[in-house]
Amino acid sequence: MLVAAGCHKKSEEQATAEPAVQGDVVLLPNPKEFAGSVSIETPARAAEQTQQFNGRLLWDDNSTVRVYSPFAGRVQKIVAEVGQQVPQNAPLALIASPDFGQAETEARRAEIDWEHAQRVAERYHDLFEHGAAARKDLEEAEADLARANAEKSRALARMKFYTGSSNCFAPFFPLASPIGGMIVEKNINPGQEVRPDQMLANAPQFVSPLFVVTDPSRLWVQVDVGEAQAARVKPGSPLVIRSQAFPGQTFPGRVEVVAEALDPTTHTLRVRGALDNSARNLKAYMFVSVELPQTEVAEVRVPAKAVFLKKDRHFVFVEVEPGKYQRKQVKIGGEYGSSIGVAEGIAPGDRVVCEGSLLLEQVYHSAVAGS
Repeated sequence: MLVAAGCHKKSEEQATAEPAVQGDVVLLPNPKEFAGSVSIETPARAAEQTQQFNGRLLWDDNSTVRVYSPFAGRVQKIVAEVGQQVPQNAPLALIASPDFGQAETEARRAEIDWEHAQRVAERYHDLFEHGAAARKDLEEAEADLARANAEKSRALARMKFYTGSSNCFAPFFPLASPIGGMIVEKNINPGQEVRPDQMLANAPQFVSPLFVVTDPSRLWVQVDVGEAQAARVKPGSPLVIRSQAFPGQTFPGRVEVVAEALDPTTHTLRVRGALDNSARNLKAYMFVSVELPQTEVAEVRVPAKAVFLKKDRHFVFVEVEPGKYQRKQVKIGGEYGSSIGVAEGIAPGDRVVCEGSLLLEQVYHSAVAGS
């Protein structure tokens, strides 16, 4: 009877024992009582994945120029057409412009003044050597020559900037291509009035340029990446581009630029890649699908309900042994439907509490608050 009474008393004490907390470990004295409330899963490393996005092809701005007229005037003649290959400084159109005529006049005047100042300086130099002129007069003539030379250089440099040649004096302003390439867009007609304020800081989304010259053998691809996948897109990452115009065919590319901020409207990350288009199959402004090939994901997947947030930090509970659960801070990664990736804090094979993590957190919080 005494033995039976002792066993009965021991079982009552075990049944009435309450959960305890030791540091970051929660102890459940009788795990069987919580078997229906606490479930365990063993996470595995996230499988390698291929990410696919929608993208759009654009001209490569590093080899593209949008041509506007720097002078106001009227288009007299169009020299080049869409699809034509033009060298650098080749005329695209001829524009009758009073402003250009004024620039030509200034350049001619500067040349005449320089020639005159040069003859005067040579004359005073000869007179000074024979003692017929004062040094002061010679120095003034040389100063006039230096000023005339500076003005001539400025005026001719201006002409070269606008026409590509400092010796180009013509009745019409030759609107030239700053680079060599193919004309892919033309928005100009004979008799059309053009003004320099149409440029609007080279913003083609507001005003169409008169000509667009580019190298179509190289294109850009623009992709908007969701925030959850943003961390996996790095400059230099390879791309695989597919187009509905060429089913079953792929085009390789590479990530060049990853934006430093999300788009405030779409809350996506803008990524820019480049691809070789030497065959001229792809066209600018095509919609394409873009794949980031399989990349290793250094994360383990756990059920989303296993992770809970406290202030600005994420935690999970890991079963050390039956009835003993350690609270661990983790760094979360990508989202996979009902699962979530954990980049730091747990490893494959850890026994993570799936159901009951909030129950254990309540026990932990009560114990900490009570202490």
